[in-house]
Amino acid sequence: MAAALSSDPWSLETASTTPLWIDRLEPPVAPRPAVEGDLDVDVAIVGGGFSGLWTAYYLKQLEPAMRVVVLERHHCGFGASGRNGGWAVGELAGSVADYARRSSPTESRRLVRAVFDAVDEIGRVASAEGIDCDYAKGGTIRVARTGPQAERQVAEIAEARSFGLTEDEIRLLDADEAREQLNATDVRSGVLLGPSAVVDPAKLALGLAWAAEAAGVEIYEQTPVNGFDGGAVQIAAEGARGSPMSRGRREVRAPVIVRATEAYTRDLQGLRRDILPVYSRMIATEPLPDAVFDDIGLANRPSFADDRRMVTYGQRTADNRIAFGATGEPYSFGSRIVPAAETHLGMHRRIWRVLSEMLPQVAEARVTHRWGGVLGIPRNWLPGVRFDPRTGEGVLGGYVGEGVAASNLAGRTMAELIAERDTERTSLPWVGVSSRRWEPEPLRWLGVRGSRALLGAADQRELRSDRPDRLMSGIARLLRSGH
Repeated sequence: MAAALSSDPWSLETASTTPLWIDRLEPPVAPRPAVEGDLDVDVAIVGGGFSGLWTAYYLKQLEPAMRVVVLERHHCGFGASGRNGGWAVGELAGSVADYARRSSPTESRRLVRAVFDAVDEIGRVASAEGIDCDYAKGGTIRVARTGPQAERQVAEIAEARSFGLTEDEIRLLDADEAREQLNATDVRSGVLLGPSAVVDPAKLALGLAWAAEAAGVEIYEQTPVNGFDGGAVQIAAEGARGSPMSRGRREVRAPVIVRATEAYTRDLQGLRRDILPVYSRMIATEPLPDAVFDDIGLANRPSFADDRRMVTYGQRTADNRIAFGATGEPYSFGSRIVPAAETHLGMHRRIWRVLSEMLPQVAEARVTHRWGGVLGIPRNWLPGVRFDPRTGEGVLGGYVGEGVAASNLAGRTMAELIAERDTERTSLPWVGVSSRRWEPEPLRWLGVRGSRALLGAADQRELRSDRPDRLMSGIARLLRSGH
């Protein structure tokens, strides 16, 4: 089998550092023009990722006469929306218990099922709008590869049953059933989440931008935003990457302004500590022979991971690659976003070792792409949607890396709030969620780095001993606690 693949497993040094999804776009990205003068509009949305684009798309469905603009620093899908693992997973980063405490178990369950529905809604819109984003609803398989991971899966399913989730929605697999889905090493058990799909995220983001434009949304790219002044968005004097713009102060005035900036919120005046930018990194192999997947599994293109605490995530792409990511050194002091950190070779080598140890069937495959990006984490780790009709201010996001499906629900909900529609979504318990700010430095650097180090150490100790490491995990939870 290995003879059919490249004989250069350490091809990372020569791999492209452009995200696979963006590198394969046809036609290639051609940024739209920047804002060149002052504008007066009905709704200004800052951020051309999934959150901003879904908000704009649904708002024009509800209120076709509204003048809606999207302002993007680079190009639509430049950030996490075009760099992620392509998991449209029916999950939220915040636990069901967190939202139940804000409302009730019934309301929390309603939110969970709304995210499930968002997975299908993405497929529906992609089909209706002719967006070829390689959508495949194959579920998500997470395998337990240690005794403690298997114990946590049993507890997870017991909690899901008590919460009212069905076997079709989430179920426990024994070792043989799990290996049929993903033939990884040392499989003890598995959890199969049904409401989950994979996509090519850049194709989805760019297709969604075109669909929004076709509905009448105005999109301005190469347009960096400095901050906000009352009912106006302040535009920087230069476009992205130094492209020239007209001199003098420029602003977009609107009675409704939506902030959909996720990790890049740190670049807005006065908001550096609102959202923590955290790195995640990915690699992608060359296209693999069908015979390799006869061994690996992934026949229905489920997304996949193992159940260590340090998150892993992968998918079988439409052209038979493995695209795989994991967390590494997660955070730069001062909430800096440093492009060089996104392509840190040492971190990509670690990810390759994790993948080849989990799936030795790909250990000789050539890595063609390696890249990274930043995701946004609020202090309480709870995604949310907020809109104040008195001030016209809207904020959505904080998905903690699980934003492909959640952003669809969030954007649809934000559009309904702005359009004053009373729907089953506008009363969900994540509406109105807010978070306190992150601590000043060096406290947040110490907290983030310390908690990640402890979780990584707990994974390694459980791997060696095959016993739960509750002490380090408990300390890590205390460090990150923000509720």
